[in-house]
Amino acid sequence: MEKEIDNKKTDTSFAGYLKDTFHLPNTDIKSFSPLTLAYIGDAVYDLIIRTSVVEQGNAPVNKLHKRVTKLVQATAQAEHYHKIEGMLTEEEISVYKRGRNAKSFTSAKNAGIVEYRMATGVEALIGYLYLTDQTDRMMELMKPVINQLVSIS
Repeated sequence: MEKEIDNKKTDTSFAGYLKDTFHLPNTDIKSFSPLTLAYIGDAVYDLIIRTSVVEQGNAPVNKLHKRVTKLVQATAQAEHYHKIEGMLTEEEISVYKRGRNAKSFTSAKNAGIVEYRMATGVEALIGYLYLTDQTDRMMELMKPVINQLVSIS
């Protein structure tokens, strides 16, 4: 007898999928430090941008890297904040401000302290949305950057 394969698509986010697959504990994300949120948010932000760049078409890796670097550096993330600040809920503003105001022991190579802190706030917000399985909202807030990317190519 053939075994029936279940091809149902789930609505689980990637973070939720990881939790389910590896039996990771549910944690209170609100208790995470803003720099922890920015840490994961940096990776997620980068992955979204890299995916969007690669989906634009095949290119030499060096070209791909240069395009991505321009979009993920602190100055670009600070500009991103200005594009979305009017869209943010009170809760999202609070997460952003926690990230922006966090005392970091590192700084950006090519950005001032204000831009660097704004970028950390954006990364904390993206990390928070990712870890709380708010993928649709995260993507909505990423649209201004992705739309800019699409219009450039």
